[in-house]
Amino acid sequence: MTDEPGGGLRALYQLHAASLRRFLHARTGSADLAGDLMQEMWLRLDGVADGPVVDGRAYLFRMAQNLMLDQLRERRRRDGRERAWAEVTLDQRADAPEPVEATTALDIAIGREEVRRLAWAIDRLPAGAQRAFRLHKLEGLSHAETAERLGISCKGVEKHMATAMQHLRRLLDEREVG
Repeated sequence: MTDEPGGGLRALYQLHAASLRRFLHARTGSADLAGDLMQEMWLRLDGVADGPVVDGRAYLFRMAQNLMLDQLRERRRRDGRERAWAEVTLDQRADAPEPVEATTALDIAIGREEVRRLAWAIDRLPAGAQRAFRLHKLEGLSHAETAERLGISCKGVEKHMATAMQHLRRLLDEREVG
């Protein structure tokens, strides 16, 4: 093993990269996701101290399996958040048609104010988070399509979306209080 942290495992990673990629591709069904997970493995190897690893190859495959499971859990959480987002009533969206059922003038005014507050908050997002949010939530692109349009990875889109959601919650809470 080398003096550099993770150096020996990095050498094993390079030796087994093709097998690891096939392993991840077969389990995820996505070459892009397999590539993202491979990149994540490479980055995480920086934080791994060299030490007595009995079977480095098995260690790397277990690491790949764990990253894939983390990705699956995150996808399930994200899908749940997106379902919750999609369930927002139509009258809260800027581009929504007028509701079919009768509403009061007060209901309409409140809905419009909520749309204005949301538009105000979206305009104040960091640039990358704002672009990802607009493409994904407002234009309806998938994370993969958004990633392609922005020239970043799906993981990058997820990070931008998490940032956007945190900022929106904070901005809307502050504006409600202030």
